[in-house]
Amino acid sequence: MADSQNLALDPAIAGRLKRDDQGLVAAIIQQHDTGDVLMLGWMDDEALRRTLTSGRVTFWSRSRREYWRKGDTSGHVQHVRSVAIDCDGDALLVRVDQVGAACHTGARTCFLAGGDLPAVVGERTDATSEGGR
Repeated sequence: MADSQNLALDPAIAGRLKRDDQGLVAAIIQQHDTGDVLMLGWMDDEALRRTLTSGRVTFWSRSRREYWRKGDTSGHVQHVRSVAIDCDGDALLVRVDQVGAACHTGARTCFLAGGDLPAVVGERTDATSEGGR
C-alpha cells in the first residue's frame, strides 16, 4: 500500500482549481448540520490533499508559511463531512463537524453578529426572482 503522505493531489481535482498568485484557494468552513459559516482559511494543493485524505481540515498559514491542521494545538478539531468546489474553481466549501470554537479568538464562528457592516438590505421583486446574474 502506498504511503498517502507521499501522494500528490489527484490531477483531476488539481486541474479544476484556479489559484491566486501564491497558489492558494479560499476554503469556506461551514458547520454541516446548522449551515453556520465558521471561518475562512487558505489551502494549496497539499493542504487540500491532506484534508481530502485524512478526515481533518488542513490549511496553509499565510503568516507563518506552514501547514496547520485545525485543532492540533487548541483541541478545536474540524472533522470533514464533505468538500465541494465552486463553479469557477476558485473557492472550496468544506462542511465539517466542528469541536469547540472555530475562531482563533475563542468564538464559535469568525463571523459574529457584531461584525455586520452597515449594508442596505435588498428586497426580492418579481423581476429579480426569475433572473440570472
